[in-house]
Amino acid sequence: MLHGVGVTALGVAMVRALESEREDRLFDDPYARAFLEALPGVFPAPDTVSGPMAWLGAAFSASGVLRTRFFDDYLLGAGLSQVVLLAAGLDTRAYRLAWPPGTRVFEVDLPGVLEFKDSVLASAAPRCERTAVPADLRGPWTRELAAAGFSPDEPAAWLAEGLLVYLAAEEVAGLFTGIGELSAPGSVLSFETGGRLLDRAGRVPGMRAVRELWKGGIEDPAGWLAGHGWEVRFHPAAAYSLSVGRPLEAEGDEGFVVASPSPPACGPSSP
Repeated sequence: MLHGVGVTALGVAMVRALESEREDRLFDDPYARAFLEALPGVFPAPDTVSGPMAWLGAAFSASGVLRTRFFDDYLLGAGLSQVVLLAAGLDTRAYRLAWPPGTRVFEVDLPGVLEFKDSVLASAAPRCERTAVPADLRGPWTRELAAAGFSPDEPAAWLAEGLLVYLAAEEVAGLFTGIGELSAPGSVLSFETGGRLLDRAGRVPGMRAVRELWKGGIEDPAGWLAGHGWEVRFHPAAAYSLSVGRPLEAEGDEGFVVASPSPPACGPSSP
């Protein structure tokens, strides 16, 4: 039911389930535990792991919690009626966030991932108009999104959470190009940056299967966007973690990018 990159989505669901059980939780995902119960035993319980894997699990968990909260706030704060979750995985924002009336959320991911999610959440009701869009983001995908009802004439909030590292540089460039072509003025795009954890994870025994899925992304995604007509803002992870009361040690390049297409230059005035 889940394989390859799809399995990593189950790991993120575990992170969100554990955070939701804390009294001081930064968000509440009441659906995350259901994914783990549907596929038990894929990941060991955190209290049964030791050594480098225990450190890595704790580090990924802290990072995953922080990015979940940041992107929750980003999507609701954007105030846009079109939302596109690229490589949505087992994200349940369509079900758990308090969306304004009229919001349409498009979830783009591989067919198997979406089928598994829909089977687990069959009895749950989304809090917006949710549309699943089966597509492979490594190839052409904009046609599928448009066919699902996405309007390129209206601004949209795009999210590429936990995605870029699984793509090669040319695939990231293609993804960004497609987003740009579909982004009306007022649109926004967000994703996380920084590879410290990935670098250290690559050296931990037992991570070979996951490491082989990483394609490296693009060296400077924010710079690529800036060079292709986007206005880019960077939010350092360390500073943001302090603002939500969950301090996190992070390198200077670790954080969150929020970008928007630059408005077209004004032409000469009419005589």
